[in-house]
Amino acid sequence: MGAAILFVAGIETSNADELTGRIVSIADGDTVTLLDANLRQHKLRLSGIDAPEKRQPFGNRSRLHLGALVFGRQVTAECPKTDRYKRAVCRIEVDGIDANLAQVEAGMAWHYKAYSREQSPADRRRYAKAEDRARDARQGLWADRAPMAPWDFRKARRKNTPR
Repeated sequence: MGAAILFVAGIETSNADELTGRIVSIADGDTVTLLDANLRQHKLRLSGIDAPEKRQPFGNRSRLHLGALVFGRQVTAECPKTDRYKRAVCRIEVDGIDANLAQVEAGMAWHYKAYSREQSPADRRRYAKAEDRARDARQGLWADRAPMAPWDFRKARRKNTPR
């Protein structure tokens, strides 16, 4: 009996990194909430990208672009890890489209190269090329003369915040 329970538990955990459901909230250009079939909400951080913060130029446009892609839609999310804020870190697909990559292609997010080792080699190349094309075309945030990467924006805010 114990072996059977262990086997069943193993099956459940092997699929734990894939979620399906409807996107019910868009927090910003790289964070959404998914509602699964059991009506459980999951906060998801999009992997491989970093979108402008809400108070940065293009922050709201990035959020709106992601919303147009996924809000209210049925998605599949591949979520191999959880971040320090307890969010699943996921690659989201909607109707065969990689929403994370679409954000980069539209110039609404950076390819988050600091975490690129967590991507497949094919995704790493696709995201890097998409960022290069968006930058060359001055799409989205690349229309700004000197766009500030979100990680630099967060670092500057921490530095200027009294403790």
